Amino acid sequence: MSVRTTIIVSLIAILAATLASALVYPRLPEMAASHWNAAGQVDGYMPRFWAAFLMPLVSIGLLLLFLAIPALDPLKANITKFRSYYNAFIALIIVFMLFIHGITLVWNLGYDQFNIGNAILPAVGLIFIFAGVMMAKAKRNFFIGIRTPWTLSNDSVWDETHKLGSKMFVGAGIVTILSAFFGEAGFWIMFPIIMLAAFIPVVYSYFLWRRISKS
Repeated sequence: MSVRTTIIVSLIAILAATLASALVYPRLPEMAASHWNAAGQVDGYMPRFWAAFLMPLVSIGLLLLFLAIPALDPLKANITKFRSYYNAFIALIIVFMLFIHGITLVWNLGYDQFNIGNAILPAVGLIFIFAGVMMAKAKRNFFIGIRTPWTLSNDSVWDETHKLGSKMFVGAGIVTILSAFFGEAGFWIMFPIIMLAAFIPVVYSYFLWRRISKS
C-alpha cells in the first residue's frame, strides 16, 4: 500500500466515524460507557462529547505519528524495504480504532445485548496476524518490530528473532480470533498467549545474540 492510499483510506474512515458520531450525538447519554472489564461489564464512563469525538481525534494523532516515524528513524532506509506493509498496518490500526469507536457508540445507543469484549477479539486477532506478517518483512530499525538491545545491534539477530516473532504473532492472532467463541473465558484464553508471543522472542533474541557473539 502506498503512503497516498494509506492517507486516503485513513481519512475516509476518520471522516465517516466523525459524521456518524455527529449524527447520533443527541441520542447518546450524558455520561456514556467507555470501558468494560474482562467480563464485559461497564466499569468506566466519560462525558458524551468525548465519547463521540475522542477516538476520531486520537486516530488523527496516531495517523500523523505513524506517518512521521519513518522520517525520524536513523535507519529509515531499512523501513523503505517493507514500507508497503507498514503503510497497510497504519490503515489497519486506524480502522481498528474506529471499529472500537463504532461498537462503543452502538452500545451507548441502547443496543447493548452483546459482550463487547468478544466483539473486539476477532479484530484484535487480525491486528496480531498482520503484525506477524509485517514482522517477517521488517528490517532493523528503531521504531517497528521487536526492538531489544540485541536485535538492534545485529542484523542476523534481528532477522532470526523476527522469523520466530512472526510465527508467534500469527499464532496468537488465530488463538485470539477463536477465543471470541468462548464467552467470558475468551479474554483469559487470549491474554496469556499474547504475553508469551511478546515475551519469548525477547528472551530468544538475547540467547541468539550470545551465541552469535561467541562464534
